[in-house]
Amino acid sequence: METIQRINHYTAYRPRPFTREERATVTILFGGLTWKHERLIQGVLHNLGYKAQPLPNITRADLDAGKELIDVGACCPTIFTTGNLANFLKSEMAVLGRDEVMKRYVFLTAGACGPCRFGQYHESYTMALDGLGLRDFRLFLLAQNQLDQGATHGGGLEINLPLSLGLIWAILCADVLTDLEYMTRPYEIVPGETDEVLRESIAYLYDVFRNRPPEKLCGGKLKVFAWHVLTDYFTDALREVRKRWDAIRVDRLQVKPKVKITGEFWLQTHEGDGNYNIKRWLEQEGAEVIPPPIAVWLDYLLHSPITSEEWKGAERNRKKIALLRAVEQIYHFVYNRFRKALGNLPYELPDQEELKHLAKPYYHYELRGGEGHMLVGKALYAYRHKKAHMICELSPYSCMPNTMSIGAMANVLGRYPDLLYAPIEVKGDAEVHALSRCQMILTEAKRRAHAEFEEVLAKTGLTVEAIRRYEERHPEVQRSTYRIPHYGYAGTAANYVLHLARKMR
Repeated sequence: METIQRINHYTAYRPRPFTREERATVTILFGGLTWKHERLIQGVLHNLGYKAQPLPNITRADLDAGKELIDVGACCPTIFTTGNLANFLKSEMAVLGRDEVMKRYVFLTAGACGPCRFGQYHESYTMALDGLGLRDFRLFLLAQNQLDQGATHGGGLEINLPLSLGLIWAILCADVLTDLEYMTRPYEIVPGETDEVLRESIAYLYDVFRNRPPEKLCGGKLKVFAWHVLTDYFTDALREVRKRWDAIRVDRLQVKPKVKITGEFWLQTHEGDGNYNIKRWLEQEGAEVIPPPIAVWLDYLLHSPITSEEWKGAERNRKKIALLRAVEQIYHFVYNRFRKALGNLPYELPDQEELKHLAKPYYHYELRGGEGHMLVGKALYAYRHKKAHMICELSPYSCMPNTMSIGAMANVLGRYPDLLYAPIEVKGDAEVHALSRCQMILTEAKRRAHAEFEEVLAKTGLTVEAIRRYEERHPEVQRSTYRIPHYGYAGTAANYVLHLARKMR
């Protein structure tokens, strides 16, 4: 007689409920950004009554753990972040036991869709959790294009405007402070002073987000939105932060090439072993790094629906496009308020229409996935506006969208052969090879930085000694918060000399 075998069909992961009553005892885990962004996000979550804790910073051990637990074809950001979560939970299980870990923690991560594996991160997490015997561990997705998703299963986590706007405002504040960090540290006169002031600033801003006035976070959605957009609460805090940075003295006569970081979202944002600590490495090699703000990605998410609606071309879409453009303008208004509070030192957001226009001959903007056309657009934007001497693009091993952009950049380089471009494929365990490739391009970037500096000295008739004497008489020009305008040269030193030449007339 024929036996019938039971087939276990695939079922999509559905987390156990996280109830409102559990908020006082359950900690929300999150991660994937820099320690600065995560600390301010923690302040937002604490402000709303959640227990929250960022995962430890990524290490090489997380790569090894991720390789053991998930698909071998996964890209390195997936492997690193999955291994990071797995290692933390394993360490907690060793102390608390499996059942207690299941009770005490939930994990919150961003979700998306499309050809990029970012849309499948949560599947890798569930695979790893299953391998650890934690199949029922609670994991929740925060959709990056929905500000008001409502309560999650069980009502323990409410993804509403006070949470979403708080997260966005925390990210923007961390972004502008990161710009200040990277434009100051390479020139600091007292080593380590920038990092110390940065830690103080983040601690202060954590308190600012932790203490958002509760009466401003209740009421109608329009009221909550208007308060975040128009209040001086955050800009006053950033002005206070700027006073702390006033004390840092810098030497901008150090000639350093500027390196613009682009690439896959997680790799370009990360600061640690996940991308070979390449930003710190570049600084140690004598460069000034232009970090990629998360704000540009959020701007891209806002602008993409406008492009899609315009592509349809229907008359009925005009009102929707006008509304989307209004939201985009409000977003820029907020970001520029934050920049102004820091003396307009942080970099302005590149115009999304210009990025689209620059990339279009090489990479069509409707080819979605990863950062899409922006990788090409940002490289050309930095090159044509002389924002950087060199582009360093960080791409995960086996990442389809980034592979496409690197292929498109071959065409760009054929048209602009003097554009210095270093595509670095990051596997997580090939550091020497990756950094040596970057160093070859960096050598030429250094030569160009010195050449433009000498050109400016000859053009102005100034000498380094004359500038030093001027600095002695005007010590304010050596403050880290003293703004140097952009005069058409990529390097800070060249623009600094031109600026002082105009003041000395």
